[in-house]
Amino acid sequence: MLGRESGGLRVCYWLTLVSGLVECLCFAGAVFGWASLVFVLKSDGYFSYLCVNQTVNGTITEDCSAQDEQLSIIFTVASFMNNFFTLPNGFLFDHCGTRVTRLVGISIYTTGTLLIAFSNAALSVLLYPALSFIAVGGILFLVTNMQVGNLFGAHRSTIITLYNGAFDSSSAVFLVVKLLYQDGVSLRASLIFLSSCSVVHLIRTFLLMPRSHIPYPLPENYTYGLKCGNARKSRSQENGAGSSNIQTSQVTETTPFHSENSSQAPKPETAERSFKSCILSWFFLWHMLWLSVMQLRHYLFIGTLNPMLSRLTAGDPGLVSTYTNAFAITQLCGILCAPWNGLIMDRHKGKPREAGQSETEADLKAAVLSLFVTVLQCVLFSLCAAIPLLPLQYLTFILQVLNRSFLYGGNAAFISMAFPLAHFGKLYGTVMALSAVVSLLQYPCFALINGPLGGNPFAVNVALTILSCLAFIHPVFVYLHCRRQAAERTKANNSTSS
Repeated sequence: MLGRESGGLRVCYWLTLVSGLVECLCFAGAVFGWASLVFVLKSDGYFSYLCVNQTVNGTITEDCSAQDEQLSIIFTVASFMNNFFTLPNGFLFDHCGTRVTRLVGISIYTTGTLLIAFSNAALSVLLYPALSFIAVGGILFLVTNMQVGNLFGAHRSTIITLYNGAFDSSSAVFLVVKLLYQDGVSLRASLIFLSSCSVVHLIRTFLLMPRSHIPYPLPENYTYGLKCGNARKSRSQENGAGSSNIQTSQVTETTPFHSENSSQAPKPETAERSFKSCILSWFFLWHMLWLSVMQLRHYLFIGTLNPMLSRLTAGDPGLVSTYTNAFAITQLCGILCAPWNGLIMDRHKGKPREAGQSETEADLKAAVLSLFVTVLQCVLFSLCAAIPLLPLQYLTFILQVLNRSFLYGGNAAFISMAFPLAHFGKLYGTVMALSAVVSLLQYPCFALINGPLGGNPFAVNVALTILSCLAFIHPVFVYLHCRRQAAERTKANNSTSS
């Protein structure tokens, strides 16, 4: 039976978990509800001066392809900033701790929402910094919350994926803004309300989050915040456990890439592996490829959803609104889909490991299925998106949110288990920043669709589907690595027996 203090700590841990989920669900990934926001922006006349009249078969129609292109560029820049700034954000988090990082994130996010609130059709250009600020601030919310998984050791991967699922689902925030707009609530009023919620973020920063980092493994009766249950805050415990690391690695863990070029059995390693050796490993290279190609597919789909729906519905605004709502509603399911990926990764927890197998090796072996399923989902999603059949897009929406929740949750969980945890923030930021560079390819793809392809995205969709298949290399490589380690263990055990 838990003592009074332990019971208070457990309540505090759960409050941190639940409040973090609400924060990620309602704010962190709002920028990816872009399709819903575009509907409102077009209705308010943002960049409407780019629309021109043209005559087709004797009929005068309005061509707004230049407006669509300008709005697509805004999302391209924002999604790039969302990923690229994860690198400096990771360094900020690793070196300055949770509190400083969150204060920076809250400031940036609030600035972004206020810029949209006080923009109008004449100041459409304010959307460029506004969306980028919301994207960067939102990812800081996610980065600082993922460490909460350390409070629940046996379920770390599940909680990390759960937070990423909440991040995905928060794209439905702009659906709420769209529905309120259609009911007479102005865009300005909605965004001012979101800005005022920064007070809640500040309260949570000081009461329910650590000043530095949440360590792993978790020390007994670990406390944080100004007040947590009936326990007093132990500053020396907090600083000693994680003053410069997101997590403290277990003492006898091995890093998988260390033994890739070694013919001997893996030796105990600590979190002191250099950051450079991590980013130069094959594990990091293939993981970056795995994330980059699938992320590019998702970003292009989200950024071009509105013009794609306009094309498939022959410009019917009612149908466009219906399918936009359907897409945004499916995004809410991200928080329900993501934990399944965590359960796949954590399915071996609590079971006896093979003789001589480290916890990292067991984690990697369990991750192979997750990595493979994620790529398979992406290929199926891309195939459905490539077929120009309007009713089929409902299935596309479902596959998209399922794959996106697996992708980002699996990305964070894999980095936490495959590399020294002392470098988590920097590695997570690096892989996101490099994948952001790849995501810039969405703009030439969009230009190709609007230009030589005459608005028909079929050829680009087929090319991206083929490109997505390259991501299968990553799970195959991890699988072969696990087999190689198992063979080395068997050889070492036989040598010991003889």
